[in-house]
Amino acid sequence: MFGVTPSFTVTNGGLVIGVDEAGRGPLAGPVVAAAVVLGVEIPIGLDDSKRLSPARRARLETAIRASCGWAVAVVEPDEIDRLNIFIATMEAMTRAVASLTAAIPAPVREVLIDGNMTPAGRRAGWGWPARAIVGGDGIEPAISAASIIAKEWRDRLMVEAARAHPQYGWERNKGYGTAEHIEALRRHGPTSLHRRSFAPVAQASLL
Repeated sequence: MFGVTPSFTVTNGGLVIGVDEAGRGPLAGPVVAAAVVLGVEIPIGLDDSKRLSPARRARLETAIRASCGWAVAVVEPDEIDRLNIFIATMEAMTRAVASLTAAIPAPVREVLIDGNMTPAGRRAGWGWPARAIVGGDGIEPAISAASIIAKEWRDRLMVEAARAHPQYGWERNKGYGTAEHIEALRRHGPTSLHRRSFAPVAQASLL
């Protein structure tokens, strides 16, 4: 899924793309990556999504999607189990950047990624200059924007999933291993949206 606006910020002859993910740690649900190119009008107040209130984050997501180029990629639990969560995250980032660059006819100067590793050399589909920045979601505005998009997108997916599986409290815990979620796993066992390669889910499967 992607959206493109007509005017982008181009630095030194190429686009700078920010990338971040949401959902590496949960026991259930997908991992989601977002890639963002800031527009000429940069939304005010960009920050690490974890430091924003839900209301502020939602307003910023609307502003980002209206004024920036963006793309989202989702890797589902079965693929997470097959690849492992680290490689699945790298794959989600690769797909997000691929979708965004396919939609924008401009060279890429650099992809800035939150964390300490990039998909370069780890996923065959990665083909852009990349730089990892620890804490980048609170430093680089393009990464902050990607952090917000990824978080909001994944949260919506988990709220929707909670309607089909109400006993796990995903509308509240978003699939993370809270006491409520662990108890529901013990009582009801895992669903198709649980990551069976994660120890608490694997243990629940044996009960």
